[in-house]
Amino acid sequence: MRPYLDYLQDILDHGTEHADRTGTGTLRVFGRQLRFDLTEGFPLLTTKRIWMRGVTEELLWFLRGATNIQSLVQAGVSIWTDWPLKRYREETGTEISQEAFEKRVAEDDDFAEQWGDLGPVYGKQWRTFEGPERRVDQISRLIDGLREKPHSRRHVVSAWHPAQIDDTALPPCHYAFQCFVDDGQLSLMWQQRSVDSFLGLPFNIASYALLTHMLAQQADLAPEELIFSGGDCHIYLNHVKQVEEQLSRTPYDRPTLHLRKRDAIDAYTADDVTIENYEHHPALTAPIAV
Repeated sequence: MRPYLDYLQDILDHGTEHADRTGTGTLRVFGRQLRFDLTEGFPLLTTKRIWMRGVTEELLWFLRGATNIQSLVQAGVSIWTDWPLKRYREETGTEISQEAFEKRVAEDDDFAEQWGDLGPVYGKQWRTFEGPERRVDQISRLIDGLREKPHSRRHVVSAWHPAQIDDTALPPCHYAFQCFVDDGQLSLMWQQRSVDSFLGLPFNIASYALLTHMLAQQADLAPEELIFSGGDCHIYLNHVKQVEEQLSRTPYDRPTLHLRKRDAIDAYTADDVTIENYEHHPALTAPIAV
């Protein structure tokens, strides 16, 4: 994972300081790319612990076409709670704790329906992208294309729906990805407009690596390369100390992914994903910018 660490150092060395929407402030650069050879192991960061269960549950949530956090909360995953919680506090004037909010979302379907939905975010666009006359299941279309026309240049999935952006709690950060097949091997490149480089990007790398393995399995291909293409690549100012600590650590070897084979992309569960030989440094915590 040396490319990721070099990328962080690049932002520290060359980034310019800017105010941002969240009021936190960032160091940012524009236009960076990282490449990961999936034949050399699973690209899970080792200079801090990455919670692979959370990565997996979020990806499965996308693939189910879900947009409500209820199922995530029920699975013990809180990574999307901040946005509906912020809306609830602002609109009701209620100072509720995150724990109490999540308990109500998990146990009260009516409350979850009213306050737990994020709008037409990733799952909606991946599975039911709405055109003027029809809806498109982009994931099913992608898998069919990988099976039937593997060398097509149209293996593209978009989460960016301009007509629905204003209806989302947070416009998609990783807004599109494209697949490429060569000699029975599958590569995936994703595009990201806004990159929280310390907290978010390690999750994104692991998530798209797992997705590449799933797609390859569904299309009888072998995973080859994962490519990240970022636009506004930034480190929040209140993450700089954690980044510096991370850069002082020596990476370990990559772990190994074992993915139980399923008959359909919708059939995977978190128990189908096993990471072996994951040696890592201690976790590094930092506040998320909302």
